[in-house]
Amino acid sequence: MSNLDLGLIAILCAELCGFAAFASDKRRARAGVWRTPESTLLLCGLIGGLGAWIGQHVFRHKTRKEPFRTQFGIAVALHLILLAAGAAWIIL
Repeated sequence: MSNLDLGLIAILCAELCGFAAFASDKRRARAGVWRTPESTLLLCGLIGGLGAWIGQHVFRHKTRKEPFRTQFGIAVALHLILLAAGAAWIIL
C-alpha cells in the first residue's frame, strides 16, 4: 500500500469521525445527557471538515447557533485549504 493510499484512508477516517461526532452529540442532546464540548466539535471541523459539515446539516445540529456557526465554517474552510495544499504538494 502506498503512502497516498494510507493518506486517503486517514482522510476518510477523519471525515467519518467528524460525521459521527455530530451524530453522537445530536443523540445526546435529544436524550438530555452529557454533551460534546463545542471546542471538540470545532476540532472535528478542522480535522474531519466535510464529514463534520455534512453531519451538522444531516442532523440539523448547531446550524443556527452563533458564534459556533461562524467558527465552524472557518474551521471547515481551513480544512479544505489544507487538503488542497496537500494535494497540490503531492502533484508537484
